[in-house]
Amino acid sequence: MAKKHIVVLSGAGVSAESGISTFRDSKGLWEQYDVMQVASIDGWYVNPALIQKFYNERRAQLNTVEPNEGHHIIASLEKDFRVTVVTQNVDNLHERAGSTNVIHLHGELTKACNESKTQVIDIGLRPIAEGEKAADGSRLRPFIVWFGEAVPLIDEAARSVQSADIVIIVGTSMQVYPAAGLIHYTKPHTPIYLVDPAEVSVGSHVKVIKEKASKGMAIVRDELVISAQNPPESPPKPASPTSKPD
Repeated sequence: MAKKHIVVLSGAGVSAESGISTFRDSKGLWEQYDVMQVASIDGWYVNPALIQKFYNERRAQLNTVEPNEGHHIIASLEKDFRVTVVTQNVDNLHERAGSTNVIHLHGELTKACNESKTQVIDIGLRPIAEGEKAADGSRLRPFIVWFGEAVPLIDEAARSVQSADIVIIVGTSMQVYPAAGLIHYTKPHTPIYLVDPAEVSVGSHVKVIKEKASKGMAIVRDELVISAQNPPESPPKPASPTSKPD
């Protein structure tokens, strides 16, 4: 019997438990930086040195943290399910925890590219030097999808959600588009779980677990694994009609 397909839509709340700075937390990046200066294509054209500094700091921070229990639980679901992680996070903590099929909607910190984004290279956690050039002679830039740029993997993500038997939303309030629109691609009657400690306005068809990512994912995992290992018994087939003597 084929494994059910789970799609996990993950956001900053998953990585926050590892110590990754987020924009929305109190004392978070919103208070330190104007988001349009460090996370928009216009910001890149105005002050590329500031953007390089910002993402070099993000890589340096990533070098100091480890995947948390939430990441590990998501990865462990692959034992019983086919799992696709669609993440808005640019860190590599899902992969480091063992997830093998991750779609990064907003790019990846450990990669860099030329200005046209046609040449992508792995740089790991090293900084990009100010003025460093790509192979085509253009400025080397972070491989990040900024405000004002297209999200090239959104169609692939939508197809994954369309094929999902179960959807788990964790660590994101699903307020940033186009990622927020992915939930609308679910098939009718698809079970949807939302793990978030805050009040999130969702439809009655979504099962809300008001916990942080790690604790909430433990609850979801236990429910799903028990269900997968103990499928409901098929109803008995009706007896074949037998001919009666006259």
